[in-house]
Amino acid sequence: MNHTKSSLAALTLGAIGVVYGDIGTSVLYTVKEVFGSGHVPFTHANVYGILSILFWTLTLIVSLKYVTLVLRADNNGEGGLVAMLALASQAVKDRPRLRSVLLPIGIFGTSLFYGDGVITPAISVLSAVEGLEVVSPHFRQLVLPLTLLVLLALFAVQKRGTAGIGKFFGPVTLLWFFCLALLGVRQILDHPEILAALSPHHAIGFIWRQPGVAFIILGAVVLCVTGAEALYADLGHFGKKPIRLAWFAVAMPALTLNYFGQGALLLSQPEAVKNPFFHMAPPWALLPLVLLATLATVIASQALITGAFSVTRQVIQLGYLPRLEIRHTSVKEAGQIYIPLVNWSLFAAIVMAVMMFRSSGNLAAAYGIAVTLDMLITTLLTFFVIHYRWHYPWLLCWAATGCFFVIDLAFFSSNLLKLFQGGWFPLTIGGVVFLLMMTWRRGRQLLHERMQSEAIELPGFLRSLWLHPPQRVDGTAVFLSGEPGTVPPALLHNLKHNKILHMQNLFVTVHNHEVPWVGMERRVQATFLGGHCWQVAVHYGFKNDPDLPKALAQLPDLGYALNPMNTSYFVSRDVVIPGMRQGMAPWREKLFAQMHRNASRVSDFLRLPNNAVVELGSKIEL
Repeated sequence: MNHTKSSLAALTLGAIGVVYGDIGTSVLYTVKEVFGSGHVPFTHANVYGILSILFWTLTLIVSLKYVTLVLRADNNGEGGLVAMLALASQAVKDRPRLRSVLLPIGIFGTSLFYGDGVITPAISVLSAVEGLEVVSPHFRQLVLPLTLLVLLALFAVQKRGTAGIGKFFGPVTLLWFFCLALLGVRQILDHPEILAALSPHHAIGFIWRQPGVAFIILGAVVLCVTGAEALYADLGHFGKKPIRLAWFAVAMPALTLNYFGQGALLLSQPEAVKNPFFHMAPPWALLPLVLLATLATVIASQALITGAFSVTRQVIQLGYLPRLEIRHTSVKEAGQIYIPLVNWSLFAAIVMAVMMFRSSGNLAAAYGIAVTLDMLITTLLTFFVIHYRWHYPWLLCWAATGCFFVIDLAFFSSNLLKLFQGGWFPLTIGGVVFLLMMTWRRGRQLLHERMQSEAIELPGFLRSLWLHPPQRVDGTAVFLSGEPGTVPPALLHNLKHNKILHMQNLFVTVHNHEVPWVGMERRVQATFLGGHCWQVAVHYGFKNDPDLPKALAQLPDLGYALNPMNTSYFVSRDVVIPGMRQGMAPWREKLFAQMHRNASRVSDFLRLPNNAVVELGSKIEL
């Protein structure tokens, strides 16, 4: 029992650091942007109304939607938009037309994650470093260089992994939340009447009196729920109970106290609206607070970068992106990975965002569209999961998700007003990633159809081969095949050029499934084909780490153990040439061919030993 309590405490502390780092830093800029927009006249009634709207936004979107409802929609214990998409896709698999609509919607939502992944670190770190301007106006010229320096250091250390520093995330973020609560209480004690804004009638009254203004400022209010998607995305790392406990016991109370403390400050010092968060602190605490805020935003950004690596790997497994170089940064934690291309692409886009927008206020205009669209897509997919998978009645499903859909739609519609002020930036990033994903998926389908049209049936080919058998040599040959039951091109090339066949031959097809995990007991199946040849199927979920030699070592039915020193892996390395068929637009065919050419080697992706791989290639016209 003590062990369970200890584990729960450790997981809860970890959730505070990883899951709530992003939403915990939203206090740096939310109130400032709501009142700094110029749309809200500065009156006591408006301060009460805005605080009430912020509190009930946190309550409805985070507490009710994500913590209460969406966390229930786990895919074998895993969360995130990719897991939700896989869950919804399986739920409607007997409705192919509906499934064909849901898949692109879910993939578009996943693409938008990368747009959010650019804006969030930029606005978080920039808003923290801007605290130096409160210390002294002379520091203003240092804000941009220091921001870029912090971001460079953050992305440069990614290749070393986060196993060493990750243990500090929870305690540092817990200290951050403690400071948030302390700063808030300090101001609330001077104006305890501000707590009346907890009543929803202040929010309703504000919306009733100024519906146009209320609609416009929703684009800034949404900043208070930055990182809400992380609740669901990190479900597999921490579990539901620690995430819920961390929210209700630590994150939400601290955020509420800080927002209300900022409101109390504004009642007595309206001029503090330029940066109410840092004006809450006494002068002697400003520099330590800027340092702690910067540290907190770095941790929040780290969690998002790690999420980008994880999502990319999952999308590759599902077949929507080409294989990329993936480095494992920890021998103990399978999820500790580093993808160089994703890391430096994100960094380049973030630098571009910082240099283009130059302040957290300008970046706030870019923030919101991608996030609220992701929220809409999550709500939509949740409906299909609870109705088609959990088989709840239509009316209950509409009631459970319809309210959240209307709220998400209101936030998204408000953020559309910022489209030309910067909202186009994350949408453009998401759109480019979506184009790459759909082009790769369609190209793979065309390539598969092309190879199938020329495929030779494996059992029949082997029977004809035994009539005039080639020379057999000692050892085991593993031939990778994209489709079970067909002759791998590498086998044909080997017979044509080397005119030999190994004593044992495994024809292996790797299957990636729309589930997070496939256990080792279901990892491998083998079918005997005669002549010491076997058809082997290897199964992975989108969160499994492919390791083909390890999987083949589990084969129980071969009658002999695979000797790594006597096993060769034959891999087809095909060159795709754009053709004249009507499968895709010519420019997309060229794009797919380029992506195919630049994909990392399948031998690296499946962790094949370099000294045992034989690559045999050919040209294929789409």
